[in-house]
Amino acid sequence: MKIIGLLLVPLTSMVVLWGVITAVTATESLELREYKTLWTNLRHPAYKLINEIQRERLVSAKHLRHMAAQTAVEAQRSRTDAAEDTFTRLSGNSKDRSEEIRTQVNAVYTQLNRLDVIRREIDTSLSDRLHAVESYDAIADALFGLHRRVALIDDIPIYEQSRVVIDMSYAKELLTREQAIALGPTTAVERRTFTQIVGNRRFLVDQALGELDPPLRDPQVAMITSASYQRMRMMEDQIISGRSPRDWLSVTEELAKSFQAVQMRASANLNGRADPVADRVLGRAQLLAGTALVLVVVSIVFSLRMGNRLSRELGALRLAALEVAQERLPHVVGTLRRGERIELPEVSVASTTVEIDDVGQAFSTVQQTAVEAAIGQARLNEGVGHVFRNLARRSQTLLHRQRIQLADMQHRATDPDALEDLFKLDHLTTRMRRHAEGLIILSGATPGRGWSRPVPLLDVARGAAAEVEDYPRVTVEPMSGQRLAGPVVGDVIHLVAELIENATVYSPTHTQVIVRGEEAARGFVFEVEDRGLGMSAEVLDELNERLASPPEFDLADTDRLGLFVVSRLAARHDIRVTLRGSPYGGTTAIVLIPAEHVADPDLDPHVKEPARPMRVVRSE
Repeated sequence: MKIIGLLLVPLTSMVVLWGVITAVTATESLELREYKTLWTNLRHPAYKLINEIQRERLVSAKHLRHMAAQTAVEAQRSRTDAAEDTFTRLSGNSKDRSEEIRTQVNAVYTQLNRLDVIRREIDTSLSDRLHAVESYDAIADALFGLHRRVALIDDIPIYEQSRVVIDMSYAKELLTREQAIALGPTTAVERRTFTQIVGNRRFLVDQALGELDPPLRDPQVAMITSASYQRMRMMEDQIISGRSPRDWLSVTEELAKSFQAVQMRASANLNGRADPVADRVLGRAQLLAGTALVLVVVSIVFSLRMGNRLSRELGALRLAALEVAQERLPHVVGTLRRGERIELPEVSVASTTVEIDDVGQAFSTVQQTAVEAAIGQARLNEGVGHVFRNLARRSQTLLHRQRIQLADMQHRATDPDALEDLFKLDHLTTRMRRHAEGLIILSGATPGRGWSRPVPLLDVARGAAAEVEDYPRVTVEPMSGQRLAGPVVGDVIHLVAELIENATVYSPTHTQVIVRGEEAARGFVFEVEDRGLGMSAEVLDELNERLASPPEFDLADTDRLGLFVVSRLAARHDIRVTLRGSPYGGTTAIVLIPAEHVADPDLDPHVKEPARPMRVVRSE
């Protein structure tokens, strides 16, 4: 998971970067596509509305000069209202594209709301000719402001040409203003305004023609160089000088239509140019996004494969390490402790990563070192076992000779006090023999003491009690007549003696240690009960674990040699030894001897069991 987490950071960054690139390039294409939508919903209806405003302005100027009837004015106002309704309906679809567009559209709505006021002022003759013309001019200016705002586009050539075409359209607007002002004789104020409009129009035309592309400029040049246009310029000069040309209305009307047709074709041309540019941008976006996506996918696949391979190698290394620690080394150590030889394979981890190979080699080295240490420990234990066994065998030989001499001295002794001392010395020799046998058991060998015939279990209990130093405190209760197989008698006597001695050592001197025996479903049970201070549940669990699974003998752990000997002897004959709390507050040791070692009672009628508890005096 950590490796995947490390890989997710750059991969996520790449995916986010791909998303940003795709979004940016796609946005450019969508904005170019939006240019056409804005033309349909805003600019084209605005051009139509401007055209109707210009016509209403002209007919209103005629009406104020008494050159047009009221019916003509009403008809034109109806056409203007229809164009306004169309503009309002279509502009509502696109005005919320941006805050700037919404602000400009609302400004147009504000000016259009003044139409009714302008019309009432004209109908009631509260507005003169110049004021009426200028009132319509404000509406046209708001619409051209919308044109300039909507014409913004990320493609610079299209934007530049669109801006120039709008300027040419505004030149046509200025021409219609001139037309409305100079319908007849003009006042000084009207001529001054007329002169300003003429200058602005000529400047816009001269400046715009130099910036237009040839496809857009040629129709404009053809119109500017026409005879009608030149004649109109002469008429403008005449009006500025105070005269009133007769053909002014017809000439300007023809030029206004020409201007309108040329500008609409130019605007449609620019609108058509946006589609191929949008297609190219979209194609570039798709190519860039596709390439980036392929790179991202390749990076993800490569990273995941590398991560999975590294994870598999680390997983194999982990399994190899666990196998070494949990299975191989314990098996090797156990085999070596049993004195067997073993061939240990090296730890091998298939990896293409140098570091993992190095770790695998390090584990092999650690394994080899541990095995060498185990071999050394096994040799040391074997050497200690030889020492124990040799010392015990020598001690057994001396003790055997000593017991022979003591037996001879007991037969020859006549003094009761001397005989009692000899008995005590004989008992001490018996205890020394048991300790020597304990050394042999610790060395892993068999003591060698045994019987050829079955022995009554009561005698086994008595013999065990006789090998304890504080034997007067031990009470062996009567028990059934089952007998114990001869080959295991010596080991059982030693085992029970160790338990009895522990009971006498860890209980007060004035208390008794009771030894009971009875037949069980799975064999025969001895119970050794003391009345000491007892042990905690944790200590009992630990000791029972050691009795059930005898550990290797540790030279540093000599506090409970008796229990270690007991566990060795019990494991040798499949005897189960359990410690538990006694009702008297002390500890009870339960020894379950399997039925395979227990024989039926002796049927000899001359053999009788004691009727009351017996106190053991000595062993023999």
